[in-house]
Amino acid sequence: MKLWVDDLRRPPKGYVWCKSVNDAIMFIEQNCNEIELIDIDHDAGFYAYDGGDYIQLLNWLEVVGLSFPIRIHTMNVVGRQNMQLIIRKNGWREVR
Repeated sequence: MKLWVDDLRRPPKGYVWCKSVNDAIMFIEQNCNEIELIDIDHDAGFYAYDGGDYIQLLNWLEVVGLSFPIRIHTMNVVGRQNMQLIIRKNGWREVR
């Protein structure tokens, strides 16, 4: 199962779409063993009210000790760099 975390861009076919951090957390908690990839944006736009920008999902994964391959599809250069720092610090696999 592949998880698409983005407020605006529609997911590719075969992905589950979560628009907020809290929705993504709930989905991960319920489907943890079935997730093969998290494809994530940085800026949550209107959905930031529900858990913050999407980098907060990476912070949550770090706190709870979960690891999944991550693909970053943000256009935010600084946001991408900050997310990559979290990925590298934890030894997670970034998919390009």
